Amino acid sequence: MDQRRVVVDTDTAGDDTQALALACLSDRLSVAAVTVVAGNVPFDRQVENAKYTLELVGADDTPVYEGARSPLTKPFEHVEEVHGEGGLGGDLHPDTGIASADGFAPEAIVEECREAPGETTLLCIGPLTNVALAHAREPALPELVEEVWVMGGALNCPGNVTPAAEFNVWVDPDATKRVFDAFDVTLVDWGRSLAHSLGPETLDSIEALDTDLAEFFATVTSTARALDGATPSGSVAVPDPLTAALLAYPELREATATYPVAVDEREGLTRGYTSVDLDGHTDDHARTRVVEAADHEAFVDVLLAMLEDRDPDRAVV
Repeated sequence: MDQRRVVVDTDTAGDDTQALALACLSDRLSVAAVTVVAGNVPFDRQVENAKYTLELVGADDTPVYEGARSPLTKPFEHVEEVHGEGGLGGDLHPDTGIASADGFAPEAIVEECREAPGETTLLCIGPLTNVALAHAREPALPELVEEVWVMGGALNCPGNVTPAAEFNVWVDPDATKRVFDAFDVTLVDWGRSLAHSLGPETLDSIEALDTDLAEFFATVTSTARALDGATPSGSVAVPDPLTAALLAYPELREATATYPVAVDEREGLTRGYTSVDLDGHTDDHARTRVVEAADHEAFVDVLLAMLEDRDPDRAVV
C-alpha cells in the first residue's frame, strides 16, 4: 500500500502522543510536519510534549511548528485535570532542547500542501484553529489537501467537556464551523471513541509489556485512567490514536456514511454542539464522512504491536 503523507495538527497531551507515535512508526504514513495548536494544556508544554514524543520514536528530525496560542475569538480552559499537569500524566515535564521550526504553523500547513498538491492529508487531533487560519491564508486549501481527518465532536451522544460538546470543538467552535463548511472532513467523534475505549484486560496487557513505549503510555494516561465517570469503569478512551489508526489502516473501518454536519459556534449551553443530520431534515449538502463502526479487536492489536515492538503495521499485514 502506498505511503500517505500527513501533517499532524495536535494539542499534544495524553493520547495525542500515542497518535503521533503511531503516525511516525507506521510505514503506512509519512509525517511531513507537526503543527501545535492551543488546547489541552499550556501551549509551551504541548510543544515540548510533541518534541519529546518524536524523540522517543526516533523521529526528532520532523519539524515542529508552533501555531495558534488561543482560539479565534473565544476564551477557553485547559484540561490538566484530564491529562495531568503539563499533559503527560503530571510527573513528566520534558525539556528536549530541540528547536521549533521557523514559521507559523498555519503558514506551514499551506506550504506543505502546496509542496505536494493533492498528496497531503491533515490529521487533526486538536482544536481546528490552525487549519481555519491556514484556509484564511489560502482559500484554495480544500483543493490542495488529499483528506482532512478530524477527531472531534459528539454526534448524538453527550460531550466530554459539557453535555453538548466534545473538547476539541468546544475550544474553538468558530474554527470548527469554518473548517466543516469548507472541507470534506472525515470525522471520528467522541461517541466512536467511547465505543473503542481500552478495557481492563487491554490495560493489563499493556502494563505487562516491558518496553519504553508501554511505560510512556502508562505514564501519559495515568491521570485519565484515574478519573471517575469519564469512561466505563476500569477503561480509558484513546480517541486520538483511534483516529490515527483509522486513517492509516482502512481495513479497520467497518462502516462510514456521509452527512450534513453543522457546528454551533455561539457562546452558551450549546457552544460546540455538532448536529449531524441523519434523516435529511435539512437542505444542507452532505460532505462530512463519519466513521460509524470500526474493528475494535484490530485497533487494540495495532496499539499493542506499537507499544510492544514499535511495529503497528504487523497487526494488520
